[in-house]
Amino acid sequence: MIRPQHLNEGDTIGIVAPSGPVQREKLERALPFFEGLGLHVKLGKHVFRGYGYLAGTDAERLEDFHEMIADPEVKAVICARGGYGAGRIVPHLDFELIRTNPKIIWGYSDITYLHTAIRQQTGLVTFHGPMPASDIAKEQFDDLSAQMFRQLFQPADLVYSEKIAPLYANCSAPAEGELVGGNLSLLVSTLGTPYEIETAGKILLLEDIGEEPYRVDGMLNQLKLAGKLSGVAGIAIGDFSGGEPSKDPSLLLNDVFDHYLYQLNVPVLSGFRIGHCLPHFAVPLGTRAILSGAEKQLKIKAGVC
Repeated sequence: MIRPQHLNEGDTIGIVAPSGPVQREKLERALPFFEGLGLHVKLGKHVFRGYGYLAGTDAERLEDFHEMIADPEVKAVICARGGYGAGRIVPHLDFELIRTNPKIIWGYSDITYLHTAIRQQTGLVTFHGPMPASDIAKEQFDDLSAQMFRQLFQPADLVYSEKIAPLYANCSAPAEGELVGGNLSLLVSTLGTPYEIETAGKILLLEDIGEEPYRVDGMLNQLKLAGKLSGVAGIAIGDFSGGEPSKDPSLLLNDVFDHYLYQLNVPVLSGFRIGHCLPHFAVPLGTRAILSGAEKQLKIKAGVC
């Protein structure tokens, strides 16, 4: 495991767009937030390029990402938004460059593909958290979500408890392991590839948006049949907003979770405000974590050194 170096006031962060196209107005609206943290911002050359449903061609998005990793002035790489496209550049990533220049890499949603591939190929801890154009630019961006960026400035363990939101536990037993995962549909898309999510002995975080119960059912069934649920140490279920069923009759999401997850012989906690939601509790991926059903909390070791 490689922890990236923490940030200091006065550092420069780089913003790139590995996935969908970025609206200039939204991204520029978010920049004062980082300036308020005492950081300087450097934008990728192609961040506003746009190429259909992508933020640029594969070569352009890859170039921006590699340049930020290689730039000694840049101490963190923040993804502007999700959408689609990160998986297209993963086979061309220079993992040796990333390993020898370990930096904070931050984002979620489609960025789950980057998190998974980079962690498994390099051992680098990355961060699942709200992004500038899709979250920080919103008027509803809240204090808790904003405070989560503070974990980047000094090593500090995180504790998620019911002080934030109610949690449901299937048992009182604890689970300990490396925290991995992220967006469910992106994790499923790694199956059968060289970057297939590794879950054995891990605490698996799952979240998604706009996926109806039958769709979540299909994806969890695929994870199950691929053997990705049988060896987990525990499961943390994040936010699944916008998944109201349109089919009549339908099962509810909780029925789906009960069938695939709550019946597993491992601790499962649900209700975490992690994912496409506000507040959005940002977490490091690749560090040790303890999931406790009795205490109804998730403890996570610091992601920076």
